[in-house]
Amino acid sequence: MEDVRAAVAAVPDPELPVVTIEQLGILRDVRVDATGRVTVDITPTYSGCPAMDAIRADVEAALAGAGVDGAEVRLVLAPAWTTDWITAEGRAALEEYGIAPPGPARGTVTALALSVRCPHCGSPDTRELSRFGSTACKALWVCRACQEPFDHVKPL
Repeated sequence: MEDVRAAVAAVPDPELPVVTIEQLGILRDVRVDATGRVTVDITPTYSGCPAMDAIRADVEAALAGAGVDGAEVRLVLAPAWTTDWITAEGRAALEEYGIAPPGPARGTVTALALSVRCPHCGSPDTRELSRFGSTACKALWVCRACQEPFDHVKPL
């Protein structure tokens, strides 16, 4: 069971390849029943996320590499994913890669961010250029201090 979970947990997110699906909080559960059948639950960062088909295929490939065939990979929509599910390691990896991680969503209330700290120079003097970044779950921001653009994972 631990080997199966480790294989799935190591799958990188296709849109944010510096984090795994476990670090991003997409991986909800891995179960092995008494017959040895494996079921994996994954949750999208938002409903309609186009990366879920790729994630499902990557999970199935990782399981096949671990000697598990015929696993069921289920898409679980409730409860909805929240940025609270991103691990500390995931937040650090995003920032190191140059993507500003979201702050904790704090339950059902999302805190208003007056600024986003630049992942390049650390300055809080930033502004949103576009609500739409390189993927639908990110917004494009720019730092006024170092002039570098960067993606910011949208808080949910």
